[in-house]
Amino acid sequence: MTELRTRTATPADLDAVLAFWKTAAEGTSISDDRAGVERLVERDPEALILAERDGELVGTVIAGFDGWRCHLYRLAVHPERRRQGIGSALLAAAEERFVRLGGRRGDAMVLVRNETAQHAWRAAGYAPEEHWRRWVKPLID
Repeated sequence: MTELRTRTATPADLDAVLAFWKTAAEGTSISDDRAGVERLVERDPEALILAERDGELVGTVIAGFDGWRCHLYRLAVHPERRRQGIGSALLAAAEERFVRLGGRRGDAMVLVRNETAQHAWRAAGYAPEEHWRRWVKPLID
């Protein structure tokens, strides 16, 4: 097995990322489309981190930092490549980015029904904060 490589995404990667998420990510959100991901990469070119092995996309994470808080989204590893350290490598890259930018704590949104992801986040040292509830309001139709 060749070495795992992490790097930031470019606009040329976005179609592959969106296709990858259909296979590897759990659930979707209103911004999981070409326009949403283009805005992310345009606004914060280092936020979308990819993992590749042998030129194949095998994992992603979005490491968003708004200047105040560090948010992790779309940690996804190809189902056939899980338990090979890919998620850990992506989180390490995200956490290094946060520390470099002055971040002090990372947080992640994890679907309640996604037990596999919950185990992965716990193994990486993250813990749920049950006293918080996410509130959302779509801003467009």
